[in-house]
Formats: sequence, C-alpha cells, structure tokens
Amino acid sequence: MSHIQVQDDQGVRIISFNRPDKRNALDLNMYKQLTEYLIEGEADNDIRAFMLHGQDNCFTSGNDVADFLKNSDLGPNHPAVRFLFCLLELKKPLVAAVSGAAVGIGTTVLLHCDLVYADNTAKFQLPFVNLALVPEAGASLLLPELIGYQKAAELLLLGESFNAETAHRLNMINEIVAHEDLLSYALSQAKKLANQPPQALQITRQLMRPHKNRVQHQMHQELEQFSARLKSDEAKSRFQAFLKK
Repeated sequence: MSHIQVQDDQGVRIISFNRPDKRNALDLNMYKQLTEYLIEGEADNDIRAFMLHGQDNCFTSGNDVADFLKNSDLGPNHPAVRFLFCLLELKKPLVAAVSGAAVGIGTTVLLHCDLVYADNTAKFQLPFVNLALVPEAGASLLLPELIGYQKAAELLLLGESFNAETAHRLNMINEIVAHEDLLSYALSQAKKLANQPPQALQITRQLMRPHKNRVQHQMHQELEQFSARLKSDEAKSRFQAFLKK
C-alpha cells in the first residue's frame, strides 16, 4: 500500500500521509509522490484546492531521519527540495487538517497553507536546532513575519513542542476543531474554496504573498546551511543519539 494516498472529492484533492508504523514520517519516495500529486492537481482544471492530513491520528512526525541521512545531497532534484519549492509555486489553495504530531516539516508546511485546522491532540514542534540543523521551507523568514521575532525565536531556538491552543493564539492555525469533526470540517472549508471563482481566488492568493521572491531566496539560503549542518560533527552526534531512541 502506498504511504501517500490521494482522493479527489468535488474539486478538492485530498492527500493523506499513510505510514502509521513510522508516525507518518516522510521518506524520499513519499516526497516524490507528494510533489507528483500536487503538480498533477495544479494542471487539472477539475481540481481547485488541495487538502493535507495524516492517517491514524498523526499528521507527520517529520523526516524519516535514517532515510534522509542516506540521501543527504540537497541538490535541486532531491525529492524533499522539489517538494518544498513545489509548495512555494502552488497557485491553488492548500488546506491542512492537523491531528497528533506535526514535527519539523509537519509544522513548516503549514506556513505555506491558506487554511489550517487542528484538534486538541495536535502537537507542533520545530526541533531543527535540537538536531544541530537549521530551519527549512522558508520558516526562518515566514515564522518571524507571522508571529514576531521573539516568539519565533522561542519556537525555533528552543525547539520545544507546543499545543493547538498556543498555535491558535500565535495565528499559526485558523481554528481548533473537535477531533471527531476535524476532517469533515476541514474538507467542507476546502470545498468552499473549490467553489470560489478560480482565477479570482488564485490571483488574490498571489497578491497576499508579495514576498514570494524573498521566501525563495531564504529557502535557498536555508538549504545551503542545512546541507552543511548535516555533515557537521555536532549533527552526526545528535542524529546518532536520536536513532538510538
């Protein structure tokens, strides 16, 4: 069974992370599939919005560390890099429904979403520095702009987990929804987007994101530092400890 599942429902492409034995950790093949499904959806006029969620009450626990370390050359064709820049280039709106763990990319991907809903089980974390790395997906720019420097510093430099109430207070999510209603509610919101005039919707998204070139530049800088950090002694030490857990 594929670890990325896709279903199209009334103009919404629903993309699910489905690797429960690894808490939906993303490996390179999953990144490839994610990018393919997004690119296909962008080209399909019947698809007008995307929705991301995780199976088994978990959004995603982040990168599959062991798989990532085997493929750590972060060139432009690296599956994770392609996915990140695909996110940045999306013209159609992106909705996320977050339950359980949203670690690393599980939180930074939300900075590229238009609407984000979470339940009370959601736990967000940005543990890049904890692993002797730096942020990715433009988070070092997008997060301070969204929540202010001091709070962003707290989340990125300390790397501690935080709950849905904190995420809502910081405007990182739109709404906290009851666990049993989360998927249906997020999907209903995505369908509302899909029913909007598509060109007006897409152009409005673009107008609301005038700093796209700055984000792209920041993402390149992050990846350069991320790649260098991956090879550092302090990162190797942290990863060895992490993999022994």
